[in-house]
Amino acid sequence: MNGKIKAWYQASRPPFFIATVIPLGVGWLLAANGGEWHPGRMLLVFCGSFAVHLATNLNNDYFDHVQGTDAGDAIGGSRVIQEGRISPQEILTAIFILYIAASAIAVFFLFTLRIWGLLPLIIIAFFSSIFYVAPPVRYGYHGLGELFCGISMGPVMVTGTYWIMAGHISVRPFIVSIPIGFMVASILYYQNLPDMDTDCAAGKRTLAVMLGKNGAFVGFILFWTIIYGAIMALVFTGTLGPVSSLSLATIPVFLRLCRIIRKTDDWVLLDGYGAYVRILYFMNGLFIMGGVI
Repeated sequence: MNGKIKAWYQASRPPFFIATVIPLGVGWLLAANGGEWHPGRMLLVFCGSFAVHLATNLNNDYFDHVQGTDAGDAIGGSRVIQEGRISPQEILTAIFILYIAASAIAVFFLFTLRIWGLLPLIIIAFFSSIFYVAPPVRYGYHGLGELFCGISMGPVMVTGTYWIMAGHISVRPFIVSIPIGFMVASILYYQNLPDMDTDCAAGKRTLAVMLGKNGAFVGFILFWTIIYGAIMALVFTGTLGPVSSLSLATIPVFLRLCRIIRKTDDWVLLDGYGAYVRILYFMNGLFIMGGVI
């Protein structure tokens, strides 16, 4: 039993849950500025969002396995299926349970709060979660992973959380969500770098594969240039408080990672440095939260 629990923990990939925590937290704090805390409501938002996040991870494991993308020397996914720790059928069952739970929470909010305008955001979130690698869409196989991931976990998640908490829509959550969306997309972008060769061989045309090594490196720099520029623009316009300018203190970490990418010949080894991107995301996310407060 202990081994099974460890296997499910491995499948869930907890280090990446920060990608959900930050946008939810920002949306909640923006609503709290207007006195709308609703802790019970927020707990349900967290439960539904984490259910979708976990379902997304398992969904990617399952369909990449079925399509052979994670076979052989590939290092993508949690590897629990390839290691024989969890069967594909168990993964599929968990996916259905998680999506049903998340759907129940979404329906509850729609009917109790009567925020019917939230429905398109919910549909986008579910579409992005299910069809990243699942047929027939498989948008992650066509270089659109970062786009949908950034939209779903940036504007959709921040504005959706704010809407549920405050009971109305506002332009400020959308604007604040822009650098968050780019940061989440940058995590996915970086995670695709070590798997470029195996993805290409499996026909998975991620953005990194399309750009090639030199282009992918430039793309990573461009991602974070936009992120830092967007945060500072929000500070200068007064959309975020001055504390958000502390995001510039994370630039040395970004430069360190750029040097690692540039000096690494075998990009499979970059998988061991993924924590740098998550640290960048987490620290900048906290500074954005501080700016909101």
